Amino acid sequence: MVAAALVTGPQLRECPGCGLFQTVPAMAANMRSDCPRCGTVLRATRADPTGHCLALTVASLVLFAVLWLAMLMKVSTAGIVRETNLMSGPEELVERGLWPLAIAVFFTTAAAPLLKFAGTLYVLVGLRLPAMPPNLRGIFLMSRRIGTWAMLEVLLLGAFVAYVKLGDLVTIELGPAVYALGLLTIVVVWAELALDPQAVWEEIERRGQTHAPMPEQAPLDWCPGAVGCEGCGLVSVPAGHDGRCPRCGSRLHERKPDSLNRTLALVVAGAVLYIPANLYPVLTVMQLGAGQPSTILGGVEELLASKMYPLAALVFFASILVPLFKLLGLGSMLFATALAGSAENANVLLRQRTQLYVVVAWIGRWSMVDIFMESLLGALVKFGGVITIEPGAGALAFCAVVFITIFAAESFDPRLMWDAAGRNAHRRSLPPAGDRVRPALGLGSG
Repeated sequence: MVAAALVTGPQLRECPGCGLFQTVPAMAANMRSDCPRCGTVLRATRADPTGHCLALTVASLVLFAVLWLAMLMKVSTAGIVRETNLMSGPEELVERGLWPLAIAVFFTTAAAPLLKFAGTLYVLVGLRLPAMPPNLRGIFLMSRRIGTWAMLEVLLLGAFVAYVKLGDLVTIELGPAVYALGLLTIVVVWAELALDPQAVWEEIERRGQTHAPMPEQAPLDWCPGAVGCEGCGLVSVPAGHDGRCPRCGSRLHERKPDSLNRTLALVVAGAVLYIPANLYPVLTVMQLGAGQPSTILGGVEELLASKMYPLAALVFFASILVPLFKLLGLGSMLFATALAGSAENANVLLRQRTQLYVVVAWIGRWSMVDIFMESLLGALVKFGGVITIEPGAGALAFCAVVFITIFAAESFDPRLMWDAAGRNAHRRSLPPAGDRVRPALGLGSG
């Protein structure tokens, strides 16, 4: 009976992965609908689409406050003791003139997560009030988009790497903030899995807080000029409402504007900066007045020399292979899209390339582990002539590569690969995705 009360209605969707218009059928709770052509998830329903996420978001904010207010680590050597919190890293970077790096660290570990948590809480609480607070659609849109830049799980990995590297240099003690960060990472992932964003958009629409008046009945068949909104997924014809989505107010485009040129420019910029990022030192360890700068690869070699093989493999993968993989992956997709019109195998591996794009878009954030590690090490190890760790100029170039590749992945539109292969030429209504609806890995109660 619970499942019957939570069944969704059928809705027309444009797949964000391949551009296929299809009718997502009515779904019960804890079910998932995938695109039959490329496998992209179109919707995953939950038994309680907002309640669990609301409770977990409140817990996230509490843990987030502990993370930023409590002690992170305590280090000591030669009778000198230093206690640090998470703000110590950006402050140390500013003192050393690396303020762009400090801004990047603060934004990804403080500003972006806080905006995401506060925005989600504002919307989920607002939907439960008799009189809705203003601009729920705008706040929810912001909280979903900024989630890309909230990198607390990467920060946890960076703290782990810093802890292991410091083991041979100083005596180190973990503070409450580290345990809060570990719990927070789990809670954030849990909250994301528990939320059904489409249910939130439908409730905002039902309560009448939309950008423009909504049609009385949602279309279930494709019509000329129909466009799927990248913000909320609604399919509409932009000519009737100032080129914006009538539900969330996002600009409507058949494809991301100038996607190929923008992505190409960003990939080239990332490739150029990848060279100094690996040639210039990212870290300098000075011990008893002796030491030398170390590049990313040099740091991996030092870990291998210290027989820290798992940690060496982790740093090599995250700091060297992942940026290179993103640049090569985006480059191959650009190349395949540009040549698809004349290539005989234009339709070959389209599904695999779409799945490659999903991996490329997700994996790039993990390269920030090296930046977070260096920020923490610089703040923790300041013992004058005994031992000091200083972030280097190469970290600036490396951080720029990470950000540029994230922007490049956001700029690329995977639907263009299917367009170039002639698979979206007529944009007619195609078979529904009902054959790909199955129980989801849900967290809702029966």
